[in-house]
Amino acid sequence: MNQRGRFITLEGGEGAGKSTLLAGLCDHLLQRGVSLLQLREPGGTTLGEAVRSIALDPAHPHISPESELLLMFASRAQLVRERILPALEVGQWVLCDRYVDASYAYQGAGRGQPVDRIAALENWACAGLKADLTLLLDLPVSTGRARAAGRGEADRIEVEADAFFERVRRAYRYRAEAEPQRFRVIDASRSADKVLQAAIAATTHLFEAAT
Repeated sequence: MNQRGRFITLEGGEGAGKSTLLAGLCDHLLQRGVSLLQLREPGGTTLGEAVRSIALDPAHPHISPESELLLMFASRAQLVRERILPALEVGQWVLCDRYVDASYAYQGAGRGQPVDRIAALENWACAGLKADLTLLLDLPVSTGRARAAGRGEADRIEVEADAFFERVRRAYRYRAEAEPQRFRVIDASRSADKVLQAAIAATTHLFEAAT
């Protein structure tokens, strides 16, 4: 019988370097012989990628906060059942660029959706699945936005004002303080190499738990 895999999520605001870290962390885990699956939210399934194309398209500026929240959880519900749970059950590790914390930060603090509404959706849509480890890449909003500005055309969420992203950052930090056993906060203003080193150190206990 295979041991259950580990579920690691990466969170953070715009320009925090999640994609770069995800690539480096995947390389490290593969070198350690870990079988893994790399995913993103919204996305990761045919349904999820269709949701992503709608939710992030700046051509759809009038999506209501309620609709945005439901779209994110529709993508997430499919991802959990189609990709994440089956992988964990056969012993694969899953690394996901964003998960439930993103909805509390972006649709909750950012868009003003009530926390209890998000919690109810989480309980229903996520089949009780929580991350074993969440790496929060934290940096000042101004730094992140300056980095993101060099990546090309902004998506529907990236065009929001600084005040929106300040609320997102505060929500992430609050959640990290409330769940210190799950979260590891990493200073994302440092170099990519130092961020990766911190992330690798944060995964050590997952290997110990797996033996």
